[in-house]
Amino acid sequence: MFLLRPIKPEKVVRLLEKLGFMIKRQKGSHVVLKKGSAMVVIPMHKGKDLKKGILRRIISHVGLSVEEFMNLLKRL
Repeated sequence: MFLLRPIKPEKVVRLLEKLGFMIKRQKGSHVVLKKGSAMVVIPMHKGKDLKKGILRRIISHVGLSVEEFMNLLKRL
């Protein structure tokens, strides 16, 4: 079982780009990534990490389990 810890949003964006998501647009501090019909919004607030609640939501929108996400994140 993997425990989610706060992660830098830049790492999450990099991982999603490796999974085939493309940055569609950025408005303010929110980056919108899209792959097919799946769309994910990543908050990129300066100096703040993504906490586990928003990470779980992002992971579910992408269609991965927490374990798969953490394993992919370790490979970056």
